[in-house]
Amino acid sequence: MSDAEARPTNFIRQIIDKDLAEGKHTAIVTRFPPEPNGYLHIGHAKSICLNFGIAQDYQGECNLRFDDTNPEKENVEYVASIKRDVQWLGFDWAGEVRYSSNYFDKLYGYAIELIKKGLAYVEELTPDEIREYRGTLTAPGKHSPYRERTVEENLALFEKMRAGEFEEGKACLRAKIDMASPFMVMRDPVLYRVRFVHHHQTGDKWCIYPMYDFTHCISDALEGITHSLCTLEFQDNRRLYDWVLENITIDCTPHQYEFSRLNLECTVMSKRKLNQLVEEQLVNGWDDPRMLTISGLRRRGYTPASIREFCQRIGVTKQDNTIEMSSLESCVRDDLNDNAPRAMAVLDPIKLVIENKTDGVEWLDAPNHPNQPEMGTRQVPFSSEIWIEREDFRESANKKYKRLVLDKEVRLRNAYVVKAERCDKDEDGNITTVYCRYDPDTLGKDPADGRKVKGVIHWVSADKALPAEFRLYDRLFTVPNPASADNFAETINPESLQVQQGYVEPSMQNAPAEKGYQFERTGYFCVDNKDSQPDALVFNRTVSLRDTWAKIEGK
Repeated sequence: MSDAEARPTNFIRQIIDKDLAEGKHTAIVTRFPPEPNGYLHIGHAKSICLNFGIAQDYQGECNLRFDDTNPEKENVEYVASIKRDVQWLGFDWAGEVRYSSNYFDKLYGYAIELIKKGLAYVEELTPDEIREYRGTLTAPGKHSPYRERTVEENLALFEKMRAGEFEEGKACLRAKIDMASPFMVMRDPVLYRVRFVHHHQTGDKWCIYPMYDFTHCISDALEGITHSLCTLEFQDNRRLYDWVLENITIDCTPHQYEFSRLNLECTVMSKRKLNQLVEEQLVNGWDDPRMLTISGLRRRGYTPASIREFCQRIGVTKQDNTIEMSSLESCVRDDLNDNAPRAMAVLDPIKLVIENKTDGVEWLDAPNHPNQPEMGTRQVPFSSEIWIEREDFRESANKKYKRLVLDKEVRLRNAYVVKAERCDKDEDGNITTVYCRYDPDTLGKDPADGRKVKGVIHWVSADKALPAEFRLYDRLFTVPNPASADNFAETINPESLQVQQGYVEPSMQNAPAEKGYQFERTGYFCVDNKDSQPDALVFNRTVSLRDTWAKIEGK
């Protein structure tokens, strides 16, 4: 099977195939144009994988272009984070990073061209008056009293705007199109507005800034973009996209295509709402592992491969739908199950004393992956005192309980069979220590007399284990569609972060940040890339071993 046959197709790829076959294009050029006003989220990952993936598959190019026309909300921190996210996902852009601000001089020239053609005018209605004049979905708009100014008047007034002689909100440049159009975007849209704001790329050179709809299409044309891919909310804007390009002198005329945006349950995709979570300290920053930002997913332990796989599975269509969170979790679970080394950690420890072990520390060989022998093995210390999980011991239990019970046997993972004999409790009745004996002839084999031992529990050596903090992350919201709530912040899951203090085996001392591990029988974890230190390890749970929400929701 060829690479082309192996690739999943969609309506955009079918359009590209047709364009290439008919000779409309000989090479494919796409672009990813984020606004640097926040961190990218999982919805942007879909667009990244689509735009960069198409460029890769068709041996074309994909530009990274920052839509930096709104400097009030933009800064270089967001620029840096976006570049980092794109590269972390496994993609790179063609040539230098581009900015819409690179084209401000040319955009200004095209605005002058529209004025000279009688297709743009300087407006002095207030923003509220502009909205009032625009009409409604059922009633046409009405013409501004400034709409019929002469070309000479408009040129002079536009130059006054550029010179800073109008206050903010006192003047703007509008396209002269059709105030009766059934499409609101075509009712004399604003092309330029006055903003006395320092720009992170151009400094204080400009006090007028172009609007997105004017900038986007011209930037695409200047860069030779062949297929400009946007989400469905820009479908009506395509009319303005085409109108601008048809009415200026420019060689390239790219075409815009729309696809459905990613809607994922139990999260919000609005940058405004994400910013609210950060600003109101409802989360611990843009990279909080509960956030579905790319940096948050990275910190939580999601892998680039798992996110690319998720984007491939959900596909590209024009149909709006909502994807279950379990689909995203399934992708990282599948990836880590195959590729994450195994280790042992105890998150809620009680001590297990092996009374008949008197030969000191024994180093046992443990596989790093049960199904990947090429991953090798590691040495695990085994001593007379070890930590086990509190939930892995009971004084009495029925036959369904396959862990340690008084007077019963269980196997310690990669080690020996032990039998619990008695336990100590504190003054509140909580078990603190369990005493047992081990069978020294059961390392890697069943008991010689044929005893059947069914249960297996994990453990770490008490004297060699490393203390660690475990952050157990869950879904940030308790409802599938928090954005529809009157106050989405009130639907935050109070149990979305639980912190436990426990121990990990010593092989985890120098585990690299963000690398995924399966803590056996517990879940998939990674070293936190911000707070973890060699002498104070912090592990984030990426995902549980199984989908526990499916049981809760009755699925």
